[in-house]
Amino acid sequence: MKQSRIMNLKFSKTKNSIYIGAVLLFSGVLTAQEEEQNGSANETTPMIALTEIVPVKKDTSINFKRIKLDGIAAVVGDYVILDSDIEKTLIDLKSQGASTEDITHCGLLGKLMEDRLYANQAVQDSILVSDDEVNATGDRQLQSLVQQIGSMDKVLKYYKKTDEASFREELYKINKLRMLSERMQQDIIKEIEITPEEVRQFFNKIPEDERPVFGAELEIAQITKEPEPSEEEKQKVIDKLNQIKADVDDNDASFSVKAILYSQDPGSKSKGGFYSITKDTGFDKKFKDVAFSLREGEVSEPFETVFGFHIIYIEKIRGQELDLRHILIQPEISQNVMDEAKAELDSIRKKIIDGKFTFAEAALNFSDEKETKFDGGLLRNPVNFDSKFELTKMDPTLYNQVQNLKDNEITHPVLEQDPRGGAPKYKILKITNRYDEHVADFSKDYTKIQELALTEKKYNAIKKWMDEHIKDTYISVNDENKDCEFANNWVKE
Repeated sequence: MKQSRIMNLKFSKTKNSIYIGAVLLFSGVLTAQEEEQNGSANETTPMIALTEIVPVKKDTSINFKRIKLDGIAAVVGDYVILDSDIEKTLIDLKSQGASTEDITHCGLLGKLMEDRLYANQAVQDSILVSDDEVNATGDRQLQSLVQQIGSMDKVLKYYKKTDEASFREELYKINKLRMLSERMQQDIIKEIEITPEEVRQFFNKIPEDERPVFGAELEIAQITKEPEPSEEEKQKVIDKLNQIKADVDDNDASFSVKAILYSQDPGSKSKGGFYSITKDTGFDKKFKDVAFSLREGEVSEPFETVFGFHIIYIEKIRGQELDLRHILIQPEISQNVMDEAKAELDSIRKKIIDGKFTFAEAALNFSDEKETKFDGGLLRNPVNFDSKFELTKMDPTLYNQVQNLKDNEITHPVLEQDPRGGAPKYKILKITNRYDEHVADFSKDYTKIQELALTEKKYNAIKKWMDEHIKDTYISVNDENKDCEFANNWVKE
Protein backbone atom coordinates (compact mmCIF):
# COMPACT_ATOMS: atom_id res chain seq x y z
CA MET A 1 0.00 0.00 0.00
CA LYS A 2 1.34 3.42 -0.85
CA GLN A 3 2.28 5.81 1.92
CA SER A 4 -0.39 8.30 0.88
CA ARG A 5 -3.09 5.68 1.26
CA ILE A 6 -1.73 4.76 4.68
CA MET A 7 -1.79 8.43 5.64
CA ASN A 8 -5.38 8.78 4.52
CA LEU A 9 -6.35 5.80 6.66
CA LYS A 10 -4.66 7.34 9.67
CA PHE A 11 -6.32 10.67 9.13
CA SER A 12 -9.78 9.22 8.73
CA LYS A 13 -9.34 7.28 11.96
CA THR A 14 -8.12 10.25 13.93
CA LYS A 15 -10.77 12.64 12.68
CA ASN A 16 -13.47 10.35 14.03
CA SER A 17 -12.30 9.98 17.63
CA ILE A 18 -8.94 8.68 16.38
CA TYR A 19 -10.29 5.38 15.10
CA ILE A 20 -13.47 3.82 13.65
CA GLY A 21 -15.98 6.60 14.33
CA ALA A 22 -18.99 4.50 15.30
CA VAL A 23 -20.04 6.23 18.53
CA LEU A 24 -23.76 5.41 18.60
CA LEU A 25 -26.55 7.21 20.34
CA PHE A 26 -27.97 4.01 21.76
CA SER A 27 -25.22 1.43 21.28
CA GLY A 28 -26.59 -1.77 22.71
CA VAL A 29 -30.26 -0.85 22.25
CA LEU A 30 -32.04 -2.73 19.48
CA THR A 31 -34.75 -1.11 17.39
CA ALA A 32 -37.98 -3.02 17.08
CA GLN A 33 -37.56 -3.24 13.33
CA GLU A 34 -34.10 -4.78 13.58
CA GLU A 35 -35.25 -7.22 16.26
CA GLU A 36 -38.04 -8.43 14.01
CA GLN A 37 -35.52 -8.96 11.23
CA ASN A 38 -33.27 -10.95 13.54
CA GLY A 39 -35.95 -13.04 15.16
CA SER A 40 -37.50 -12.96 18.61
CA ALA A 41 -34.55 -14.58 20.36
CA ASN A 42 -32.96 -11.21 20.99
CA GLU A 43 -35.94 -10.20 23.06
CA THR A 44 -35.49 -12.80 25.78
CA THR A 45 -31.83 -13.84 25.56
CA PRO A 46 -30.20 -13.32 29.00
CA MET A 47 -26.83 -11.57 29.12
CA ILE A 48 -24.79 -14.45 30.59
CA ALA A 49 -21.70 -16.20 29.37
CA LEU A 50 -22.91 -19.78 29.84
CA THR A 51 -24.74 -22.50 27.98
CA GLU A 52 -28.14 -23.59 29.24
CA ILE A 53 -29.21 -27.21 29.61
CA VAL A 54 -32.73 -27.37 28.16
CA PRO A 55 -34.73 -30.56 28.64
CA VAL A 56 -36.45 -31.78 25.47
CA LYS A 57 -39.35 -34.16 25.99
CA LYS A 58 -39.36 -37.18 23.72
CA ASP A 59 -41.58 -40.17 24.58
CA THR A 60 -40.89 -40.96 28.26
CA SER A 61 -37.13 -40.27 28.24
CA ILE A 62 -35.36 -36.96 28.76
CA ASN A 63 -32.65 -35.76 26.40
CA PHE A 64 -30.72 -32.49 26.68
CA LYS A 65 -29.96 -29.93 24.01
CA ARG A 66 -27.21 -27.36 24.56
CA ILE A 67 -28.16 -23.84 23.48
CA LYS A 68 -25.56 -21.09 23.58
CA LEU A 69 -27.16 -17.97 25.03
CA ASP A 70 -24.30 -15.51 25.05
CA GLY A 71 -20.55 -15.63 25.34
CA ILE A 72 -17.74 -13.47 26.58
CA ALA A 73 -15.85 -12.18 23.56
CA ALA A 74 -13.18 -10.34 25.54
CA VAL A 75 -12.32 -8.75 28.87
CA VAL A 76 -10.49 -5.41 29.16
CA GLY A 77 -9.65 -4.37 32.70
CA ASP A 78 -12.94 -4.24 34.60
CA TYR A 79 -15.05 -4.40 31.44
CA VAL A 80 -16.59 -7.48 29.84
CA ILE A 81 -17.54 -7.53 26.15
CA LEU A 82 -20.22 -10.05 25.21
CA ASP A 83 -20.77 -11.56 21.78
CA SER A 84 -24.17 -9.86 21.81
CA ASP A 85 -22.49 -6.45 22.25
CA ILE A 86 -20.74 -6.93 18.90
CA GLU A 87 -23.93 -8.03 17.17
CA LYS A 88 -25.94 -5.14 18.60
CA THR A 89 -23.31 -2.59 17.60
CA LEU A 90 -23.46 -3.83 14.01
CA ILE A 91 -27.26 -3.65 14.04
CA ASP A 92 -27.13 -0.10 15.43
CA LEU A 93 -24.71 0.96 12.69
CA LYS A 94 -27.04 -0.40 10.03
CA SER A 95 -30.10 1.21 11.63
CA GLN A 96 -28.35 4.60 11.54
CA GLY A 97 -27.62 4.23 7.84
CA ALA A 98 -23.86 3.66 8.14
CA SER A 99 -22.15 1.58 5.49
CA THR A 100 -21.16 -1.76 7.01
CA GLU A 101 -19.66 -3.28 3.87
CA ASP A 102 -16.09 -3.07 5.17
CA ILE A 103 -16.89 -3.64 8.85
CA THR A 104 -15.98 -7.06 10.21
CA HIS A 105 -16.67 -8.91 13.45
CA CYS A 106 -13.00 -8.57 14.40
CA GLY A 107 -12.93 -4.88 13.55
CA LEU A 108 -15.96 -4.16 15.74
CA LEU A 109 -14.53 -6.20 18.61
CA GLY A 110 -11.28 -4.24 18.36
CA LYS A 111 -13.22 -0.95 18.48
CA LEU A 112 -15.22 -2.04 21.53
CA MET A 113 -11.99 -3.12 23.25
CA GLU A 114 -10.43 0.28 22.53
CA ASP A 115 -13.41 2.08 24.07
CA ARG A 116 -13.17 -0.03 27.21
CA LEU A 117 -9.42 0.42 27.51
CA TYR A 118 -9.93 4.19 27.41
CA ALA A 119 -12.75 4.01 29.96
CA ASN A 120 -10.82 1.66 32.24
CA GLN A 121 -7.80 3.97 32.30
CA ALA A 122 -9.99 7.06 32.73
CA VAL A 123 -11.31 5.61 35.98
CA GLN A 124 -7.77 4.86 37.17
CA ASP A 125 -6.61 8.38 36.25
CA SER A 126 -9.57 9.92 38.10
CA ILE A 127 -10.97 11.47 34.94
CA LEU A 128 -14.49 12.11 36.12
CA VAL A 129 -17.85 12.03 34.42
CA SER A 130 -20.50 13.11 36.90
CA ASP A 131 -23.77 11.28 37.34
CA ASP A 132 -25.54 14.57 36.55
CA GLU A 133 -23.81 14.77 33.16
CA VAL A 134 -24.62 11.16 32.29
CA ASN A 135 -28.22 11.41 33.46
CA ALA A 136 -28.69 14.69 31.59
CA THR A 137 -27.52 13.00 28.38
CA GLY A 138 -29.95 10.15 28.95
CA ASP A 139 -32.75 12.64 29.65
CA ARG A 140 -32.11 14.40 26.34
CA GLN A 141 -32.07 11.10 24.49
CA LEU A 142 -35.35 10.00 26.04
CA GLN A 143 -36.96 13.40 25.39
CA SER A 144 -35.90 13.16 21.77
CA LEU A 145 -37.33 9.65 21.49
CA VAL A 146 -40.61 10.65 23.12
CA GLN A 147 -40.94 13.56 20.68
CA GLN A 148 -40.22 11.27 17.72
CA ILE A 149 -42.36 8.31 18.77
CA GLY A 150 -45.14 9.98 20.73
CA SER A 151 -45.01 8.89 24.37
CA MET A 152 -42.81 7.10 26.90
CA ASP A 153 -45.06 4.01 26.73
CA LYS A 154 -44.55 3.87 22.96
CA VAL A 155 -40.78 4.27 23.39
CA LEU A 156 -40.64 1.37 25.87
CA LYS A 157 -42.77 -0.79 23.58
CA TYR A 158 -40.65 0.16 20.55
CA TYR A 159 -37.44 -0.86 22.30
CA LYS A 160 -39.11 -3.80 24.06
CA LYS A 161 -38.27 -2.51 27.53
CA THR A 162 -40.39 -3.43 30.54
CA ASP A 163 -40.18 -0.11 32.37
CA GLU A 164 -38.62 3.34 32.19
CA ALA A 165 -36.26 2.76 35.13
CA SER A 166 -34.52 -0.22 33.50
CA PHE A 167 -34.28 1.65 30.17
CA ARG A 168 -32.67 4.62 31.93
CA GLU A 169 -30.26 2.29 33.72
CA GLU A 170 -29.17 0.77 30.40
CA LEU A 171 -28.72 4.22 28.84
CA TYR A 172 -26.73 5.29 31.88
CA LYS A 173 -24.23 2.44 31.48
CA ILE A 174 -23.87 3.03 27.74
CA ASN A 175 -23.40 6.78 28.08
CA LYS A 176 -21.04 6.55 31.06
CA LEU A 177 -18.69 4.25 29.17
CA ARG A 178 -18.82 6.38 26.01
CA MET A 179 -18.19 9.63 27.89
CA LEU A 180 -15.28 8.16 29.88
CA SER A 181 -13.75 6.89 26.64
CA GLU A 182 -14.09 10.29 24.96
CA ARG A 183 -12.65 12.16 27.96
CA MET A 184 -9.65 9.83 28.06
CA GLN A 185 -8.92 10.36 24.36
CA GLN A 186 -9.24 14.12 24.76
CA ASP A 187 -6.85 14.00 27.71
CA ILE A 188 -4.24 12.12 25.67
CA ILE A 189 -4.11 14.69 22.87
CA LYS A 190 -5.15 17.89 24.65
CA GLU A 191 -1.65 19.39 24.79
CA ILE A 192 -0.44 18.22 21.40
CA GLU A 193 0.62 21.07 19.12
CA ILE A 194 2.73 21.17 15.99
CA THR A 195 5.52 23.53 15.00
CA PRO A 196 6.21 24.89 11.50
CA GLU A 197 9.38 22.80 11.42
CA GLU A 198 7.41 19.63 12.16
CA VAL A 199 4.99 20.53 9.36
CA ARG A 200 7.93 20.98 6.98
CA GLN A 201 9.45 17.62 8.01
CA PHE A 202 6.10 15.89 7.61
CA PHE A 203 5.69 17.28 4.11
CA ASN A 204 9.28 16.54 3.01
CA LYS A 205 9.09 12.89 4.03
CA ILE A 206 6.23 12.28 1.58
CA PRO A 207 7.66 11.09 -1.78
CA GLU A 208 6.85 13.55 -4.56
CA ASP A 209 4.82 11.01 -6.53
CA GLU A 210 2.70 10.22 -3.44
CA ARG A 211 1.83 13.71 -2.24
CA PRO A 212 -1.89 14.40 -1.79
CA VAL A 213 -3.84 16.05 -4.58
CA PHE A 214 -6.14 18.92 -3.58
CA GLY A 215 -9.24 19.62 -5.64
CA ALA A 216 -10.12 22.85 -7.44
CA GLU A 217 -10.76 25.70 -5.03
CA LEU A 218 -12.21 29.20 -5.02
CA GLU A 219 -11.79 32.30 -2.89
CA ILE A 220 -15.05 34.25 -2.69
CA ALA A 221 -15.90 37.73 -1.43
CA GLN A 222 -19.31 39.25 -0.78
CA ILE A 223 -21.02 42.52 0.14
CA THR A 224 -24.29 42.27 2.04
CA LYS A 225 -27.18 44.54 2.91
CA GLU A 226 -29.35 43.43 5.81
CA PRO A 227 -32.75 45.19 5.71
CA GLU A 228 -33.97 46.38 9.12
CA PRO A 229 -37.60 46.25 10.30
CA SER A 230 -39.24 49.48 11.39
CA GLU A 231 -39.55 50.39 15.08
CA GLU A 232 -43.31 50.00 14.72
CA GLU A 233 -42.93 46.39 13.58
CA LYS A 234 -40.50 45.67 16.43
CA GLN A 235 -42.99 46.98 18.96
CA LYS A 236 -45.76 44.78 17.54
CA VAL A 237 -43.57 41.72 18.20
CA ILE A 238 -42.67 42.86 21.73
CA ASP A 239 -46.36 43.37 22.51
CA LYS A 240 -47.21 39.91 21.19
CA LEU A 241 -44.51 38.27 23.31
CA ASN A 242 -45.64 40.18 26.40
CA GLN A 243 -49.16 38.91 25.77
CA ILE A 244 -47.91 35.32 25.57
CA LYS A 245 -45.84 35.78 28.74
CA ALA A 246 -48.84 37.12 30.63
CA ASP A 247 -51.00 34.21 29.49
CA VAL A 248 -48.39 31.73 30.76
CA ASP A 249 -47.75 33.57 34.04
CA ASP A 250 -51.33 34.57 34.91
CA ASN A 251 -53.47 31.88 33.26
CA ASP A 252 -51.13 28.89 33.47
CA ALA A 253 -51.16 28.52 29.68
CA SER A 254 -48.78 25.95 28.21
CA PHE A 255 -45.55 27.56 27.02
CA SER A 256 -44.89 24.48 24.86
CA VAL A 257 -48.21 24.89 23.03
CA LYS A 258 -47.58 28.61 22.57
CA ALA A 259 -44.18 27.83 21.04
CA ILE A 260 -45.70 25.38 18.58
CA LEU A 261 -48.31 27.98 17.59
CA TYR A 262 -46.21 31.12 17.39
CA SER A 263 -42.44 30.46 17.37
CA GLN A 264 -40.55 31.05 14.13
CA ASP A 265 -37.49 29.06 15.17
CA PRO A 266 -37.35 26.11 12.75
CA GLY A 267 -34.98 24.21 15.04
CA SER A 268 -37.31 24.01 18.03
CA LYS A 269 -40.86 24.96 16.96
CA SER A 270 -42.02 21.37 16.50
CA LYS A 271 -40.53 20.48 19.93
CA GLY A 272 -42.42 23.18 21.77
CA GLY A 273 -39.40 25.48 21.72
CA PHE A 274 -37.26 23.01 23.66
CA TYR A 275 -33.47 23.21 23.96
CA SER A 276 -31.02 21.81 26.51
CA ILE A 277 -27.95 24.04 26.79
CA THR A 278 -24.83 24.77 28.81
CA LYS A 279 -22.74 27.93 28.86
CA ASP A 280 -20.52 26.31 26.21
CA THR A 281 -23.38 25.64 23.79
CA GLY A 282 -22.86 27.57 20.56
CA PHE A 283 -25.85 29.88 20.97
CA ASP A 284 -26.05 33.67 20.76
CA LYS A 285 -24.34 35.22 23.81
CA LYS A 286 -27.31 37.43 24.66
CA PHE A 287 -29.61 34.40 24.55
CA LYS A 288 -27.39 32.46 26.98
CA ASP A 289 -26.94 35.46 29.29
CA VAL A 290 -30.70 35.82 29.65
CA ALA A 291 -31.27 32.07 30.04
CA PHE A 292 -28.72 31.68 32.84
CA SER A 293 -30.09 34.70 34.70
CA LEU A 294 -33.52 33.09 35.15
CA ARG A 295 -34.87 30.84 37.89
CA GLU A 296 -36.58 27.51 37.30
CA GLY A 297 -40.18 28.12 36.18
CA GLU A 298 -39.53 31.76 35.26
CA VAL A 299 -40.40 33.39 31.93
CA SER A 300 -38.08 36.14 30.66
CA GLU A 301 -39.03 39.57 29.42
CA PRO A 302 -38.87 39.93 25.61
CA PHE A 303 -35.31 40.52 24.39
CA GLU A 304 -33.64 40.92 21.01
CA THR A 305 -30.85 38.97 19.28
CA VAL A 306 -29.71 38.92 15.66
CA PHE A 307 -32.45 36.36 15.01
CA GLY A 308 -35.37 38.44 16.26
CA PHE A 309 -37.18 38.79 19.59
CA HIS A 310 -37.42 35.99 22.17
CA ILE A 311 -38.94 35.00 25.46
CA ILE A 312 -37.45 32.07 27.41
CA TYR A 313 -39.07 29.71 29.91
CA ILE A 314 -36.75 27.71 32.20
CA GLU A 315 -38.12 24.21 32.56
CA LYS A 316 -35.34 22.60 34.62
CA ILE A 317 -31.93 23.54 36.04
CA ARG A 318 -29.34 20.77 36.44
CA GLY A 319 -26.16 22.38 37.73
CA GLN A 320 -24.61 24.11 34.72
CA GLU A 321 -27.20 22.72 32.29
CA LEU A 322 -30.59 24.18 31.48
CA ASP A 323 -33.68 22.65 29.93
CA LEU A 324 -35.54 25.59 28.42
CA ARG A 325 -38.24 26.48 25.95
CA HIS A 326 -38.26 29.66 23.92
CA ILE A 327 -40.41 31.51 21.42
CA LEU A 328 -38.82 33.46 18.59
CA ILE A 329 -40.79 35.99 16.57
CA GLN A 330 -39.22 38.10 13.83
CA PRO A 331 -40.56 41.57 13.01
CA GLU A 332 -41.86 41.84 9.46
CA ILE A 333 -39.67 43.71 7.01
CA SER A 334 -41.68 45.65 4.46
CA GLN A 335 -41.23 45.05 0.75
CA ASN A 336 -40.22 48.69 0.33
CA VAL A 337 -37.27 48.19 2.69
CA MET A 338 -36.25 45.02 0.85
CA ASP A 339 -36.44 46.82 -2.50
CA GLU A 340 -34.30 49.67 -1.18
CA ALA A 341 -31.58 47.25 -0.05
CA LYS A 342 -31.56 45.55 -3.43
CA ALA A 343 -31.38 48.89 -5.27
CA GLU A 344 -28.47 50.03 -3.08
CA LEU A 345 -26.51 46.87 -3.92
CA ASP A 346 -27.25 47.36 -7.63
CA SER A 347 -25.79 50.85 -7.36
CA ILE A 348 -22.69 49.60 -5.49
CA ARG A 349 -22.17 46.87 -8.10
CA LYS A 350 -22.32 49.40 -10.97
CA LYS A 351 -19.80 51.70 -9.30
CA ILE A 352 -17.36 48.79 -8.80
CA ILE A 353 -17.71 47.81 -12.48
CA ASP A 354 -17.17 51.45 -13.49
CA GLY A 355 -13.95 51.50 -11.48
CA LYS A 356 -15.01 54.10 -8.91
CA PHE A 357 -13.79 51.80 -6.15
CA THR A 358 -12.64 48.20 -5.75
CA PHE A 359 -14.77 45.36 -4.42
CA ALA A 360 -12.69 45.33 -1.20
CA GLU A 361 -13.16 49.09 -0.71
CA ALA A 362 -16.91 48.75 -1.26
CA ALA A 363 -17.09 45.89 1.25
CA LEU A 364 -15.31 47.99 3.88
CA ASN A 365 -17.54 51.02 3.37
CA PHE A 366 -20.95 49.56 2.56
CA SER A 367 -21.27 45.93 3.69
CA ASP A 368 -23.46 45.18 6.73
CA GLU A 369 -21.58 41.95 7.49
CA LYS A 370 -19.08 42.69 10.27
CA GLU A 371 -17.37 39.30 9.93
CA THR A 372 -16.17 39.95 6.37
CA LYS A 373 -16.22 43.71 5.64
CA PHE A 374 -12.80 44.38 7.18
CA ASP A 375 -11.21 41.63 5.07
CA GLY A 376 -12.40 42.85 1.68
CA GLY A 377 -15.60 40.82 2.00
CA LEU A 378 -13.58 37.56 1.90
CA LEU A 379 -15.56 34.54 3.08
CA ARG A 380 -14.01 32.01 5.46
CA ASN A 381 -14.51 28.28 5.14
CA PRO A 382 -16.43 27.20 8.28
CA VAL A 383 -14.59 23.86 8.31
CA ASN A 384 -11.07 25.21 8.81
CA PHE A 385 -11.47 29.03 8.62
CA ASP A 386 -9.26 29.06 5.53
CA SER A 387 -10.21 31.43 2.70
CA LYS A 388 -10.41 28.62 0.13
CA PHE A 389 -13.49 26.54 -0.71
CA GLU A 390 -12.97 23.20 -2.42
CA LEU A 391 -15.58 22.88 -5.17
CA THR A 392 -16.58 19.33 -4.30
CA LYS A 393 -17.11 20.24 -0.64
CA MET A 394 -18.82 23.62 -0.93
CA ASP A 395 -22.18 24.35 0.57
CA PRO A 396 -24.66 23.72 -2.28
CA THR A 397 -26.34 27.12 -1.84
CA LEU A 398 -23.04 29.00 -2.10
CA TYR A 399 -21.93 26.84 -5.03
CA ASN A 400 -25.12 27.62 -6.96
CA GLN A 401 -24.62 31.33 -6.38
CA VAL A 402 -21.10 31.43 -7.90
CA GLN A 403 -20.84 28.42 -10.22
CA ASN A 404 -21.38 30.42 -13.42
CA LEU A 405 -19.27 33.45 -12.46
CA LYS A 406 -16.35 34.33 -14.72
CA ASP A 407 -13.18 36.07 -13.56
CA ASN A 408 -13.79 39.65 -12.37
CA GLU A 409 -17.56 39.20 -12.76
CA ILE A 410 -19.94 40.24 -9.98
CA THR A 411 -23.34 38.70 -9.37
CA HIS A 412 -26.50 40.74 -9.41
CA PRO A 413 -28.08 41.07 -5.92
CA VAL A 414 -28.99 37.65 -4.53
CA LEU A 415 -31.71 37.23 -1.88
CA GLU A 416 -30.61 34.81 0.82
CA GLN A 417 -32.61 33.45 3.74
CA ASP A 418 -30.69 32.89 6.96
CA PRO A 419 -30.57 29.09 7.57
CA ARG A 420 -30.27 29.79 11.31
CA GLY A 421 -33.59 31.62 11.32
CA GLY A 422 -32.40 35.23 11.11
CA ALA A 423 -33.71 37.94 8.82
CA PRO A 424 -33.20 37.67 5.02
CA LYS A 425 -30.48 39.69 3.30
CA TYR A 426 -29.30 40.68 -0.15
CA LYS A 427 -25.73 40.21 -1.28
CA ILE A 428 -23.44 40.46 -4.30
CA LEU A 429 -20.53 38.04 -4.75
CA LYS A 430 -17.26 37.87 -6.64
CA ILE A 431 -14.69 35.12 -7.14
CA THR A 432 -11.37 36.70 -6.16
CA ASN A 433 -9.09 33.71 -6.85
CA ARG A 434 -9.26 30.32 -8.54
CA TYR A 435 -7.01 27.36 -7.78
CA ASP A 436 -7.05 24.40 -10.15
CA GLU A 437 -6.72 20.83 -8.93
CA HIS A 438 -3.08 20.40 -7.99
CA VAL A 439 -0.53 18.34 -6.14
CA ALA A 440 0.06 19.69 -2.63
CA ASP A 441 2.36 22.70 -2.56
CA PHE A 442 3.97 23.55 0.79
CA SER A 443 3.62 27.32 0.55
CA LYS A 444 0.20 27.47 -1.12
CA ASP A 445 -1.39 24.69 0.90
CA TYR A 446 0.32 25.18 4.26
CA THR A 447 -2.92 25.25 6.26
CA LYS A 448 -4.10 21.91 4.86
CA ILE A 449 -0.67 20.31 5.25
CA GLN A 450 -0.48 21.59 8.83
CA GLU A 451 -3.85 19.98 9.56
CA LEU A 452 -2.68 16.65 8.13
CA ALA A 453 0.58 16.81 10.07
CA LEU A 454 -1.21 17.58 13.34
CA THR A 455 -3.66 14.76 12.72
CA GLU A 456 -0.81 12.30 12.21
CA LYS A 457 0.93 13.50 15.36
CA LYS A 458 -2.25 12.96 17.39
CA TYR A 459 -2.74 9.55 15.83
CA ASN A 460 0.80 8.53 16.75
CA ALA A 461 0.29 9.75 20.32
CA ILE A 462 -2.87 7.69 20.62
CA LYS A 463 -1.15 4.63 19.13
CA LYS A 464 1.79 4.94 21.54
CA TRP A 465 -0.59 5.32 24.48
CA MET A 466 -2.58 2.33 23.32
CA ASP A 467 0.50 0.09 22.98
CA GLU A 468 1.76 1.03 26.45
CA HIS A 469 -1.55 0.53 28.23
CA ILE A 470 -2.37 -2.75 26.51
CA LYS A 471 0.83 -4.12 28.10
CA ASP A 472 -0.14 -2.93 31.57
CA THR A 473 -3.85 -3.84 31.55
CA TYR A 474 -5.47 -7.21 32.13
CA ILE A 475 -6.85 -8.29 28.75
CA SER A 476 -8.35 -11.60 27.74
CA VAL A 477 -9.65 -12.56 24.30
CA ASN A 478 -11.64 -15.76 23.96
CA ASP A 479 -10.33 -18.58 21.76
CA GLU A 480 -12.84 -17.91 18.96
CA ASN A 481 -11.46 -14.40 18.48
CA LYS A 482 -7.74 -14.99 18.97
CA ASP A 483 -7.23 -15.50 15.23
CA CYS A 484 -8.52 -11.97 14.49
CA GLU A 485 -6.05 -9.65 12.80
CA PHE A 486 -6.44 -6.78 15.25
CA ALA A 487 -4.91 -3.36 14.66
CA ASN A 488 -3.61 -3.55 18.25
CA ASN A 489 -1.84 -6.33 20.11
CA TRP A 490 -4.86 -7.43 22.14
CA VAL A 491 -3.76 -11.07 22.25
CA LYS A 492 -0.33 -9.97 23.59
CA GLU A 493 1.65 -12.38 21.48
